[in-house]
Amino acid sequence: MSSRMRKTPGQTGNRRSHHGVKKPRLSKDDGVYHMRHRASLETGTYRGRQVIDVRTKRQKKLKRARQKAKDRGDDPGEISPDNFGVDQSLETDGS
Repeated sequence: MSSRMRKTPGQTGNRRSHHGVKKPRLSKDDGVYHMRHRASLETGTYRGRQVIDVRTKRQKKLKRARQKAKDRGDDPGEISPDNFGVDQSLETDGS
């Protein structure tokens, strides 16, 4: 049996040429940048259409966090809407 041939530095470099980290590709919808082929997490739109109800999603997340804090015995008032990206106006039901 013959011994295996060594790889030259050029071959190693050619193989590693595709390992570089590239900048993420961004698209702009309604003035907000987001990753391509994904909905914007700020507005909930994709290609000009509303696909995620961001307001309801943030309210539910805030409500779950406050309930979890209450169950642990922490003060749920310490959890602010700012931690979850919820506007103060969104916290009230508006009824």
